[in-house]
This record gives sequence, structure tokens and C-alpha cells, in this order.
Amino acid sequence: MLIGGYKIRNIDGIHFVTLTIVEWIGVFTRQEYRDLLLDSLKYCQKEKGLEIHAWCIMSNHLHMIISAKNSDTSDILRDFKKFTSKKIIKAIIENSKESRKEWMIKIFEAKGQENSRNKFFQFWIQDNHPVELFSRKFILQRMNYLHNNPVKANLVDRADEYIYSSARDYSGRSKGLLDIVPI
Repeated sequence: MLIGGYKIRNIDGIHFVTLTIVEWIGVFTRQEYRDLLLDSLKYCQKEKGLEIHAWCIMSNHLHMIISAKNSDTSDILRDFKKFTSKKIIKAIIENSKESRKEWMIKIFEAKGQENSRNKFFQFWIQDNHPVELFSRKFILQRMNYLHNNPVKANLVDRADEYIYSSARDYSGRSKGLLDIVPI
């Protein structure tokens, strides 16, 4: 299945993916929208066979190392992005305290009109840049990159201090917000 310009060729493989909001809009600076994302990931884990090995939510993108049991990873990502885009845009529109509402909706609308695959809005960019992780060294490299994103962004001093990632699970400090399948 084609995802943007990249393909997930091995549907049984472990992949590093990045889901990015159009124009790098910092939607996930708000708790309400992060919670919608987390709830949707939990649903995909429980109902669709998504296995999350590592993850990190930043203000405008989501990194994950994932695989799927008895499912096509591409199909899960497609459905996840479609559902979350509708749910989060609806939440933005209905949020009376969202000071950036008009600005964000205008961008999502403009991006939606540029893309023939959309009817109204576009929230996520099309490409997830899936990279199959075929060796332990490659997996650890991507996992370190993903977990150190909040450190590089100066949000925390240590990766395991950041609550919106699986770094806590791997450090043994405490359980994170999502269930993971350790690698």
C-alpha cells in the first residue's frame, strides 16, 4: 500500500513513522488534542492490532515505531489519520477557549482544497515516511532519536521526564501513558 511517496513493503515488519500536521501547526500544545490522539492510539491497539514499540508526541508531529498483528500497518495508519483528523478538527471548532481556532481552520481548509483526496480539510500531511527497521542497531538508533526529541526541543532535561513518550517505559522509571510492546 502506498503511503505518500513511500511504501510499507513488508506488512509484517517493524516501521518507524512520523505523522506531521500540515504547516507544522502546534496543535498538540493543548491537552485536549493530545488526549484525543492518545485515545485513538489506544483504540487502534485494542481493536485493530496496532503494536506500538516506541512513541513520542511533539507539538506538531507524532513519531512511532510500530508493527501490526494480523493487520496491514498501512490500513491502520490510514484509518487512524482519517479518524483523528476529523475528531481533532471538530474539537478545535467546538473549543470556545481556542484562541488560534480561525487561523488553524483557515490553514486546514486551504490545504484541503489543494488536495483532491480531501473534501474539506487536511490535518495530517500525506507522507508518513515509513522506514522498515530491520536490525537491532537501526531500531535503537530510531528509538533514541524519537525519545530525545523533547530533550532537543528543551522541553525536558532527560527523555524519561517527558510524559508523552515511551521513554519512561524503557527507562524503568514508570509506566507510560500507552501500552507498548518492548523491542
